[in-house]
Amino acid sequence: MTERNGGEALVAALKAAGVTHIFGILGSSTMEVYDALYDEKAITYIGVRDERSGTHMADAFGRVSGRPGVILAGQAGPGASNLLTGLIQAKLAYSPVVAIAGLASSEHLGRDAFQEFDQQSVFSAVTKRTWTVTRADRIPEFVREAVTLASVGRRGPVVLNIPRDLFAQSFDDQRPHWDARDSIVAAVPDPEQIERIKRLLLQAKSPVIVAGGGVKAGRGWEAVTRLADALALPIATAAGHPDAVPNDHPLFAGQVGPRGNPAASRLTREADVILAFGTRLGFNTTFYTHNDLAKAARIVQVDVDPAALGRFFPIEIGIAGDAGAVAAAIAKAVAGTDAKNLPWSARNEAFLAERAQLLAERERLGAHTGTPMRPERVFAELRSVLPRNSIVTLDAGTLCLQATDQLRYFTPPALLSPLDFGLVGFSYAAGLGAKAAAPDRPVVTLMGDGGFAMTMGEITTAVQHGLATVAVVLDNGCWGAEKAYQRDFYNGRYIGCDVLSPPYDGVAKLCGAEGYAASKPGEVAAAVADALKKKRPAVVHVKVDPEAIVSFRRDSFKHRRST
Repeated sequence: MTERNGGEALVAALKAAGVTHIFGILGSSTMEVYDALYDEKAITYIGVRDERSGTHMADAFGRVSGRPGVILAGQAGPGASNLLTGLIQAKLAYSPVVAIAGLASSEHLGRDAFQEFDQQSVFSAVTKRTWTVTRADRIPEFVREAVTLASVGRRGPVVLNIPRDLFAQSFDDQRPHWDARDSIVAAVPDPEQIERIKRLLLQAKSPVIVAGGGVKAGRGWEAVTRLADALALPIATAAGHPDAVPNDHPLFAGQVGPRGNPAASRLTREADVILAFGTRLGFNTTFYTHNDLAKAARIVQVDVDPAALGRFFPIEIGIAGDAGAVAAAIAKAVAGTDAKNLPWSARNEAFLAERAQLLAERERLGAHTGTPMRPERVFAELRSVLPRNSIVTLDAGTLCLQATDQLRYFTPPALLSPLDFGLVGFSYAAGLGAKAAAPDRPVVTLMGDGGFAMTMGEITTAVQHGLATVAVVLDNGCWGAEKAYQRDFYNGRYIGCDVLSPPYDGVAKLCGAEGYAASKPGEVAAAVADALKKKRPAVVHVKVDPEAIVSFRRDSFKHRRST
């Protein structure tokens, strides 16, 4: 007989499901859970300063580790509602997150009790699934289902709402605890479909691979590069996923589309066959247009979600399955093909020349020695100093948008960004979650001065829990994208765009972290190198040119005349 209360049962079930870290804020609704965590040495608890930040940490932890990140909102009501932004972010990024939220006592539900709101309805709209637990003895069952559902198929966030009185109730916890994912494996691709794809490729004149987030989620980059090697196929990537394969692969092109680069986009504009692995070919990659996607291209799309297949563009072949498993099957089918005599050899030579010219131009711009520094200089210094196994986290905004394709990523997963939610304030907390998931990998966070102000309170979390990330804050004194729109489309009628920030290096030092100020060429690289060497939480405050702002979403201002 194993007598446990609901809090103890929850912790035991999380441990059985493979959970090693929990992010959260202590609250009275979940005191029994915390009391159980006190004795559970196999789970590391990381106390955060805001539930939104904690959810971003869990999001990043899940992306890096491949196992769900767990966020515990210890308090019903406001503690739970603070999860909302982070859950939407995780849903749109397809990140595996399990949120556990305290709830008013069972006997008070529906009575407009203290800190009561309809958590079930609110969270159901922004998660893969939300449950409200009604019996203490079912807590382990719901934990197992939550961890599994967050992880399988197209990943995403789930929520368990648990009334506070259930945590205190004791019961005979006789049901065995297990991790339901242990016996779940990817389906074997259909040989007939693989043979069709092989024939399509061998008849092509300008095929290309587009690798997306599904390649990272399924850890399929080795299979994709193996296929690329077998047929000398260039690898472009979907927006936000330039780390889908190691960037030193000889046929790596970078991001395709409006957020990408010309060399990669030319490949897809001129392709006759596109192998779309783990990508929806969605908004950020295509703007739902054929501007960077050949209309006549025959598309082979592979995604774990059947609903994604052919959703935005007509496809020749659609396979609902794991991108890496399908790429491996195709690579095996075409093994032995003479890649030197394929019709796209000349195309590849032209692509490689264009790619080399692009990289050379970036280095030329990065050698700029004037002050204030331009973003290209900062990116060049980061390229020169980041170790190969670094993880980079980015915010939304045009400075970080420029960085996405300009930095280099060699050890997938190596880039975490807000993706489709376009969230400002994500990057710093995400870096802490990434560091918790991969303590032996350097983690560097890049964000603007406005976004960093939203989450700088988490510097104390980094210090308290020894999460040695390096935050590089690009300070241009404004909300850059919006100021560029006011400049270019509203005749310079500036309002609300300028930002006053404290010296973030000084703030970091006050919190017990390392702090660096950089305003001249060479100082960013030196500061980041020193911070990585010290292996302590650090903030590098970088002054960048306030004029180096661009209007990216020009399509949104067709009703305005550009200046």
